[in-house]
Amino acid sequence: MRSDPGEAASESALALPDKPSIAVLPFENMSGDPEQDYFADGMVEEITTALSRFKSLFVIARNSSFTFKGKAVDITEVGRRLGVRYVLKGAVRKSSGKVRITGQLVDAVTGAHIWADRFERDLTDIFALQDEVTAAVVSAIQPKMLQTEIELATRRRPEDRTAYDLSLRALQQYYLATRVGFAEAMRLAHRALEFDPRFSAVAALAGICHMVSVLLGYSNDPQFDRKEAIRLFRLALSIDDGDPDVLAVAAVISAFMVGDSEASIEMADRAVALNPNSWITWHNRGHVYRVAGLPAEAVRSFERANRLSPVAYLTFEGIGMALIELGRFDEAIVAGKKAQRQNPSHLPTYRCLASAFAHLGRVAEAREAASRVLELDPAFTISGWIGRGGKSNSKLLIEGLRKAGLPE
Repeated sequence: MRSDPGEAASESALALPDKPSIAVLPFENMSGDPEQDYFADGMVEEITTALSRFKSLFVIARNSSFTFKGKAVDITEVGRRLGVRYVLKGAVRKSSGKVRITGQLVDAVTGAHIWADRFERDLTDIFALQDEVTAAVVSAIQPKMLQTEIELATRRRPEDRTAYDLSLRALQQYYLATRVGFAEAMRLAHRALEFDPRFSAVAALAGICHMVSVLLGYSNDPQFDRKEAIRLFRLALSIDDGDPDVLAVAAVISAFMVGDSEASIEMADRAVALNPNSWITWHNRGHVYRVAGLPAEAVRSFERANRLSPVAYLTFEGIGMALIELGRFDEAIVAGKKAQRQNPSHLPTYRCLASAFAHLGRVAEAREAASRVLELDPAFTISGWIGRGGKSNSKLLIEGLRKAGLPE
């Protein structure tokens, strides 16, 4: 008598990959119409494909996940049998011209629910609907998984540190967006490269830290940091020039540190083509087009990024700076204030607000924003800021900073 392969697989757990791993289970069809299974299955197919575009994730293929279709499953057992830490499950209900999709992201090791949400849309264009919900689900769960992974890494014992754990710790510091945080992120990223010199994502992260150090005036040796940023993005590309996140980082470093708009645009466009569901690919494309002097396309990219991550203050900053170059100063202020509310201590926000207020003749508000610029960067000068790179096409932004009374 032949044994059930499922039973054999459940006897021992597969080892978890050294990066976030996820299986998308077949969504339950709640419509009461078996013929609607195709829609639920298509939803899972779209989400699985979208997640697979993130090279930082290990995603179980559809054919393995669908062995659980129509079965009552234990999430912990699914995790053991498929060798994943995270499981996404959901349900679809179609009725009266509407579709409701619910999703839950579960930690298969602990059983903890990490994320849950519900999406309800008019059932008009079925394919556009699938694209819209897929983007919403993927843009929600990918950051949640990363956040959980970072928290896990910070709880591990120091002797357990690996290149991957060090990269997660570096990301945690990078997201603080402070001078100390960027410096620590840079240190941890370089340490991770010592463990794994072929870790393209961490080489890109180290490069962006060196770039930010130059752009924000944190660097004690801007020439060295500029060269390091360029060296590291080229190293990352030499390791893996097909990773959309690496391409996105390389594009923005090239734009700011090298000034090669043509090459930067080519990389940014390729990044979004490879993964149109990634916040970083669209966000960085926005900066690349802004630096290249194409603010309208920059705004379009930032708005796409904002749809994927509505609470990213960095994207609102980008929108604000691009809108200034389009002469849309009122809208730039709205975007700048959104960024300010989300992070009241980020220097570029106040440069944006100071310039936009000054262009509209709102002198008191412009001076107040300018004072915040000098409070956060006492040594700030317009000429020094221009010299850091990527400002040749920011003519109206610079003009506004002068009108706001910031030192030349």
